[in-house]
Amino acid sequence: MKKIIFILSFLAVSLFAKVDFSEMSTEELLAMIGYIKPVNQKSFQKELDIRYPKMSKKEKNIYVKNLKKLKK
Repeated sequence: MKKIIFILSFLAVSLFAKVDFSEMSTEELLAMIGYIKPVNQKSFQKELDIRYPKMSKKEKNIYVKNLKKLKK
């Protein structure tokens, strides 16, 4: 019974938890472009904007190439 309550509590918290993009690597963020829920879009874009100056040339190319997906 305790396991069921724990699992249900975990699921409830994870459904309503805010996504912390600052904990993810730049590669992970670039791979997620186009797959972010509209609710999280603003914080996702903000994190990418913060990281852009520090990105390698390869990462910047990937970012610019996938920028169209962010605008949708």
